[in-house]
Order: sequence, then C-alpha cells, then structure tokens
Amino acid sequence: MPFEPKEPQKEIKYEETRIYTDAELNSYTDEELNNFKIKHAIPDLEELENGPWPSFVADAKQEALHRRKLAGNRMLIERDVVEDMLGQLQDSFDDGETHWKHGGIVGVFGYGGGIIGRYSDQPEKYPSIAHFHTIRVNQPASKFYNTDFLRTICDLWEYRGSGLMNLHGSTGDLVLLGTTTEQLEPIFFELTHVLGQDIGGSGSNLRTPSCCIGKARCEFACYDTQDLCYELTKYYQDELHRPAFPYKFKIKFDGCPNGCVASIARSDMSFIGTWRDNIRIDQKAVKAYLSGEVEPNGSAHQGRDWGKFDIQKEVLGLCPTKCMYLEGNELKIDNQECTRCMHCINVMPMALKPGIDNGVSILLGAKAPILAGAQMATLIVPFMKAEPPYDSIKDFIEKVWEFWIEEGKNRERLGELMQRIGLPKFLATIGLRPVPQMVKNPRENPYILWQEKDVPGGWSRDIDAYRSRHKS
Repeated sequence: MPFEPKEPQKEIKYEETRIYTDAELNSYTDEELNNFKIKHAIPDLEELENGPWPSFVADAKQEALHRRKLAGNRMLIERDVVEDMLGQLQDSFDDGETHWKHGGIVGVFGYGGGIIGRYSDQPEKYPSIAHFHTIRVNQPASKFYNTDFLRTICDLWEYRGSGLMNLHGSTGDLVLLGTTTEQLEPIFFELTHVLGQDIGGSGSNLRTPSCCIGKARCEFACYDTQDLCYELTKYYQDELHRPAFPYKFKIKFDGCPNGCVASIARSDMSFIGTWRDNIRIDQKAVKAYLSGEVEPNGSAHQGRDWGKFDIQKEVLGLCPTKCMYLEGNELKIDNQECTRCMHCINVMPMALKPGIDNGVSILLGAKAPILAGAQMATLIVPFMKAEPPYDSIKDFIEKVWEFWIEEGKNRERLGELMQRIGLPKFLATIGLRPVPQMVKNPRENPYILWQEKDVPGGWSRDIDAYRSRHKS
C-alpha cells in the first residue's frame, strides 16, 4: 500500500506560480558562459573547475552570469551576491580562515529554528553578502519532488535569495543559501502559504527527521520508513521548531541493515529495519545462481569478466558468523547465528529475502562532528515493532529525551552523555535491562563488581574481617 500523507496536499502548478519567463531563464549562451569572468580574482577557486568532477565554482559562476542578465527589478537582493560570495571564499583560501562571523540570532516569527544567521566580517569589501542567511526547508519523506515544485522554489529563491541551493544537506533539509534579513518573513510566507512547505530544524532542537526510500521503491524495506518519518515529524513539531534541548538531536530511518541514509553513523537516534524470524530462501533461485543462469549482485557488476559465480568465496566465506552452508545444491542458514548484515541478500537478491516478522532496531548516540571526532551508535533496543500509531516508539523517544534534557550539559550530544555516565546507568535510568546485543566489544577488565541486590539471596560480609585475613 503506497504511503499517503494524512492531510490534503496542495497541488503546485508551475505555470501559475512562476516568476520568470523562459527567455529570462535561458538568457545567455554557452560561449558567454565559457568567457565569463566574475568581478573578483579567484585563482584558487578556478582551480577547482579543472578535472573530471562537477564543480560548485562552475555552478556558482553560472548563477552569477544569470543574475548579470536579469533586470534589476527582477531580484530583491543585490545582483552581485554570488560574485561577492566567491570573492570572500578566495580571501578565506588566502588567509587560511573563514570570513563568516560566528553566530548571530535571526529567524521568523514563532520559530526558534530553521534559519541560520550568517554575516560577513568584510561587509565594506563585499556589501551584497553582509547578510547571507541560510534557510532549511523540511524535505518530504524520501525526498520525492515533482518538477512543478522544484521550478517554483527555484524561482522563489532566485527572486528573494542568491539562487544557490543545496540538495541535500547532511541534516536532510533542502538548504537555501544566502538571503537578507528583510526577505526572511516573505520567503517563509511563500513557503508555507503557496508551496505548503515548512522550514526545518536548526539549533538545539530536533533536526528534521530523514528516511530512506523505504517501501516506495525498495524490496528490502522491513517497515514503512516514510510513514514513520512523516508521523514523527508531524507529532514533534514543537521539538522541531522551538529549541529546548541541550544540543541538536537527529533521528534517521533506515529501512533495512543496508543503511542507505547511514543512520548508524550520523544520528542521535537511529531506526534500522530488521526481522526476528528466518531469512526467506528460494532454493530454486539458489540453483539458478549456482548454475550461472542468474547473475549475482543484481547484475550490478557488469562490464568485466569476474569469472563464474563462486558461492563459497562470495557468500559463505564472507558471512561474519559463518552461519551459512551448502548441503548439495541447497543453501542452509543457522538463523540463530545470523547478524542480519544483508551481504548474502545483496549478492543473491532473487534467492534470499528478509523475514516477514519485521520491526526496527533502535540505536543511540552516533555523531559525525569534524572537531571532536566521529562516534558510531550503540544498539539499545534489538527489536521493536514499528506499526501505526507508533506509541511504543514515541514512549521510548520521550524517555530518552527526558533523561537527556535533565542530565545533559550544554552542547552535549546524547552519545557524549552516554559515554560520560556509562551505559549501565543510562540503561537503568530509561528502564531497559542489559542484553548481549548491546555489547560493542568484550570487557577489558575481567573482574565484575557485583551489587548485593543483583545476587539472589544477597550476602553478608565484614570488610574488617576480610582485611584481617588478607593483610597487605
């Protein structure tokens, strides 16, 4: 059953919302673009245009030329905004430091997040980027857009902003780069009233939840990532737009252990689809792989002769727990030893599929900051069903938040709090019993300090009597 939003969606028709004519959108030739020079010397940036890879510098120059060609009354911020941005970036290359000021509070009425204030520390030299604020726009689940929406938002940003966009930032949002303070409220009005869009999260709050493509296009999805992402986004609007946390909090949804949005590496709370029954096996398809009738890896490795498919080398030998084996031409799996790594399913997708008793594993504490270093998530809930209205998931989220808000220091991510207080205390506080799946690696200290309440029957001991028998 396809995912459908729970409220009517406004249909956008570009011919009714467009700002620019076709002539204005196609106002320069390839020759003009090839010969175009911005008003600042940017030798280091132009080096980034060389080589086989796409370059943001080339894209920015294209936008700068487009703005040169537009009439002055067809833009509501300075024409030179992109050229000044590139000029300041060259200065940053020359000086070895950024020329954006740190901080600056700016936003729209009623919201505490979604707008990142950005100001140049060289406003006299680059006046058109004295203000260069960023707006995060809450992306739809799995980032499905139609062209009418994209054309409309591009026109809006050309008119009221720099025309530079980022699809998509690591948080997940559609990011609009560069506008002035005066344009923020009009842009917010257009986004909400014309496009039916909300702005995303920034600051010490819930960041915009983000999910993989899920059951919309993927046969491996173990739960409806789009529906859960949509539900939590709508349900936690206050947490998304009105900062009240010690620091930012990211939730991401992977439909299966392949982890296409890398939730395990870059979200404070990661939902990864899994199953608790057996991997489904089609033995007829297994024989087709063994005979070479079907290509492995979904034919993804075409274009080179890799030789005959070797199931021992390419599947059984790479199983991390060695839980798979062949009996004749039949594939057997000791599912109690399976860690759901997805490798065998990826190599033989026609023969193997995830089980049907599906749910999510919940992991906590990942982050990927540049300065303090990355941290992978810790498995906290090995399995939980993920079915509407998701009450058990909401209860768990709120338990975690309650503890983090109470105990977390300012600008301390959830994973840093877990490291600081230790996993046993964290689990006890949120009401979970330890299970083996939570262990990342064996203990380095072989001694266990038992608490009296943890030992059936307890014990009685006299420390003075003990020391009398074990004198130092």
